[in-house]
Formats: sequence, structure tokens, C-alpha cells
Amino acid sequence: MGRVFGAVVAALLAGTAQAAPVDLVELYKDLHIHPELSFQEVRSAGILAAEARAAGFEVTEKVGRTGVVAVLKNGKGPTVLIRADMDGLPVKETTGLAYASTAMGRYGDGPMTPVMHACGHDIHMAVWVGTARWLAANRKAWRGTVVMIGQPAEEGFGGARAMLNDGLLTRFPKPDFALTLHDNSTLPAGQVSVPQDRALSISTSMDMVVKGIGGHGAYPATTKDPVALAARIVTSLQTLISRENDPFHPAVITVGSIHGGTKHNIIPDEVTLQLTIRSYDAAQQQRLLDSIARVARGEAIAAGLPDTLMPVVTHGPVGTPTLNDPALAARVRALFRARLGAARVPDLDPSMASEDFQQFGLAAGVPSVIYWLGGVPQAQWDAALKGEARIPSLHNGGWAPDPAPTIATGVETMTAAAVMLMPAK
Repeated sequence: MGRVFGAVVAALLAGTAQAAPVDLVELYKDLHIHPELSFQEVRSAGILAAEARAAGFEVTEKVGRTGVVAVLKNGKGPTVLIRADMDGLPVKETTGLAYASTAMGRYGDGPMTPVMHACGHDIHMAVWVGTARWLAANRKAWRGTVVMIGQPAEEGFGGARAMLNDGLLTRFPKPDFALTLHDNSTLPAGQVSVPQDRALSISTSMDMVVKGIGGHGAYPATTKDPVALAARIVTSLQTLISRENDPFHPAVITVGSIHGGTKHNIIPDEVTLQLTIRSYDAAQQQRLLDSIARVARGEAIAAGLPDTLMPVVTHGPVGTPTLNDPALAARVRALFRARLGAARVPDLDPSMASEDFQQFGLAAGVPSVIYWLGGVPQAQWDAALKGEARIPSLHNGGWAPDPAPTIATGVETMTAAAVMLMPAK
């Protein structure tokens, strides 16, 4: 099957395989040019739905608002869920590519912002399409049911829950296994890595309103300056990691947004902060959340603010980390190393990034695996090893995976994993 499989993947990339009228790299570039924010993925969802229908899947749209579910039944056997996320990010693209995004969008009634696929969900969708085509064109290689999910709003951590709340596990075949992949900026294109258990961290979003007493910038003694207070809070929060956290239990506190004031010489009445807090343990996560509120209140007291002007801190649910099923991860890793060679399947440390893919496996009560798909262009990788270049991270406006080898490796590994779980016998 190996030579045939490789030929099919090559044909998919060339646009010559059965049910592959559109070259996957060109499809990727089209998706890259047209990113859509969370729960706004109408165009992207329409493309996935049309591709799956053309391949012979039974397709349902608007599951969990903008989600897609494509089902292909192929005799008796296990049911495998394969997910791709679809949403872009409010990030301005700086890659300089001919197919760079110039799209604009907004969340709700917020400001217009540039939008790009800075997290590689366009790669995920292209791999999803290639996987759907291959499975439909090679039904003799497997037996069972594949449920392919085009998930909205992964970046907002609401898409998986929205699809589950819309009856994903009752309206469609319930999976026995769940699989997904995510592109990676710490691996060259053509490599993959399968976490043994810890894959991605808990992520909790927090909003903080730092209050004060505004006034003229020329007379700061008549005010209680929330800008200066917010600056002290941001600095003090870092000691929660450096001095209160066990270094053998990773944790991150990042202030990603700070806003306050309207003019050079006006001290405002309040400043707003947006934070992300990450760890791998729910009890540790709650301790961090409580400690942030403690530090904010302590700094406000030190600044002389009354109880009526203490910072207001709110946060989302604590959540769960993304943990691979160890037994299934071991099977997938062994499969990939047998197919690609051990050198192309290295081990990576757990990531402090976060995902909501775990919710599918938890809700269904089935083993799930997410694995990393390298995307760094080889020339850029080689230059970085020599200290001659810097590789942008995910969520950076300069992140640009190498499409052809990344997509080819993604299709090969995902279809191989699916066939392993749904053997033809």
C-alpha cells in the first residue's frame, strides 16, 4: 500500500487524482487569502462542505452555527472522527507572500482589524480536504465510518462546545476514536510529532478593570492614577511564576492587552487588562487565578485606593488540558515512524498553547490524539540552525508554513492513522 499511497498523495497535490479537481496547494492559498474570524467561517465552511459532497460524503452544514459535519459510511467497522478547525485570527499579515491576506474583520461590535491564518488553520483545512478525497477514493483500504468535522471558533474556545450542544454526538455517528493535527513552527515541513500524553495546556481568559480617580496630568497628586497602578500589577504578576510556582509544573501568565486613557494630559478613571493563564493542572490553574486577584487587590491597597475602587477581576471557566490517550498515541507514533522513519517523527516537549479539541473525546468518552505537523520551510529551518534567521511562532504575522510538503505529510499521516483504526481486515 505504501507506493500506491505515496502516488495518490502526489496526485492529490498535482490535482490529478480521482475526486481531486482542485490542487490542494492552490486551495490552501485561496483559504489563506480569505481568512474568517470565529463563528464567521461561512466561506470556509462552504468550501469544505462542497469538497466533501463532491467526494461522496453526506454533509450537514451550520452545525454549531458555522460548523460542517461530513459522514462517509463504508461497511461495518469503527467510527473515526477527524477534525479541522477553520477560523483565522485578528493579526496583520507581514509575510510578504503573493497570497498574503489583506482581509479585515471584527468581533461583534468591536473595531475592524486585519485578519490572517496566523495559526495555520488553512493548512488544517487543506489536509482535511485531501484526507476526505483519499478516503473516498480508496474505500477498499478501510472499513467503518468516518465523521469529518469542520470546526468553527477554535481560537475563541467555543466552537467544539457549540457543535456538541447542537447534537454532534446524537445527530451523527458517535466516534470510537478522535483524531486531529496542528501545524507547528518548531518542526521543519515533512516532520510530525505525537505527544505521548500532555499535548496542550489549560487556558483561561481573564479580564481586569483597574480603577482609579482621574484628573489633569499636570496635577497627579490630586488623582489615583490607574495607569501607574496597572503597570505595577503587570510587573508584580510575574512573581507568581518566578517566586510562587513550582518550576517542575509549567505555568504562564501573559497580559496580552492593556488599554486606558484618551489624551496625553488626562489621567483616566480606569484601565482594562486582558490576560491568558495557562497550566496543566486544574488546582494549579485555580491557584493562579486566585493569586492574580490577590496581587491586583494588594497593589490597589498599596496605591491608597478605597474598597469601592478595588480592581474588578472576571475570568472564564478553568477548563481542562489537552491530553492524548497514551495507548492510542503510542500506536499512532509507531505507525508514523514505520512509514516516515524515526528521524521524521521526533519527540517534542508539551506545549503551553491550548485547544478545545479535547472536548470531543471527553464528551464521547473515547480515546483521542492530536499530533504536530511541521511546517517550517527547509531553507528557513537550516538558516535558523545557523543563527542566520528567526522562525516566527504561531500567532505571529510572519508565520508562513511551506504548503506543499506540509499538506502532503498531513494527508499521508492522517489517512494512515485513519486506516490503522478502520482496517479493511
